[in-house]
Amino acid sequence: MEKITIALIREEKKPADNRVAFTPQQCVWLMNKYSNLDILVQSSPYRCFSDSEYASENIQVVEDVSNADLLIGIKEVPYEHLIANKKYLFFSHTIKKQSHNRKMLQEIIDKHITLIDYECLVWETGDRILGFGHYAGVVGAHNGFLTWGKRYRKYDLKPAWQCKNYGELLAQYNNIQLPPIKIAVTGTGRVARGAFELLERLNIRMVSVQNFLTQTYDEPVYVVLNTSQLYERKDGKPFRRDDFHKRPEQYQSAFLPFTCVTDIFMNAIFWDPKAPLFFTKDDMRSRDFRIKVIADITCDVNGSVPATIRDTTIQHPVFGYNPFTEKEDEPYQPQVIDIMAVSNLPNELPREASEEFGDKLTEFVIDELLDSASDVIDRATIAEDGALMHRFKYLEDYLNN
Repeated sequence: MEKITIALIREEKKPADNRVAFTPQQCVWLMNKYSNLDILVQSSPYRCFSDSEYASENIQVVEDVSNADLLIGIKEVPYEHLIANKKYLFFSHTIKKQSHNRKMLQEIIDKHITLIDYECLVWETGDRILGFGHYAGVVGAHNGFLTWGKRYRKYDLKPAWQCKNYGELLAQYNNIQLPPIKIAVTGTGRVARGAFELLERLNIRMVSVQNFLTQTYDEPVYVVLNTSQLYERKDGKPFRRDDFHKRPEQYQSAFLPFTCVTDIFMNAIFWDPKAPLFFTKDDMRSRDFRIKVIADITCDVNGSVPATIRDTTIQHPVFGYNPFTEKEDEPYQPQVIDIMAVSNLPNELPREASEEFGDKLTEFVIDELLDSASDVIDRATIAEDGALMHRFKYLEDYLNN
């Protein structure tokens, strides 16, 4: 069989991402399984697994990766670092016509680069194969509790990025007592399931929608809200999920009653810009609006949560939103609502997130990548040989603007 060389490239986008597609142990396993596969690692001072950890497993750590057949990263590759006539796999963040990545995609076309996008790796059903959403949910939920503790000076938690691992993050909760707060979590997908995992590990009880709205508790509880609880038809007809996804503009938010009884809102659901906001800025000025901490894990700026007026960073995860001025203020003050909107949450537990991602890549994608003909890879290929692929022709106007 023809020899194939994969290179794990250094993350050059600033700030540098510290995740990686394959851990050292996964690289060893793959090369043992596939006799025609060789894996190189481009030297990096940022990666959560050090150069020495790869070298200790006899994996080549190099500077020049231009001879590799497939270059694998995580985030976008700055256009000046792209190598002509190569095949890349990374999150390009171009399929929604993101303006800040237009120049990169133009360079990919000009340099006759083949671009495969993780986000576009989907089954025939359209369901995504890969993602870092699980640990986004875990860390986002933790940040919600961390923010609550800081706001009310009830307890202190270390952020995930200061913990050695997930185990150390969890161990912190052995030393604190969570108050009898009500937590509303939106979503049931990969991100939301990460949030549920943390809540369940903390033995926080899930309650029904009706009880959440009407009962008081002497312990922390949470409720899970999916689209059928979040939206209702404007004309009063019954909610239908397939209809909502086709015509979200025909629906209105049903979330307002939850704002009157919720202490921490953990937003972990996909939002269609055609769908209504969960609540308005006017709603947030109401005396009945009880939410004081919003962990906006999905982080749609100026999206479903109108107080998410910007994203935040791992080092500075929270800002205060003043509903009366509709502007940013210092967090943890009585007059503000604290907004956690970190856009790269999995980077706070990068080793665990990388290991889980690499497992999925190994289980579902590597065979497709090594196959000379793969429908899965074809569906995820945005550009090849200087042209957009058929499924992505809609990006032509974006490219030429």
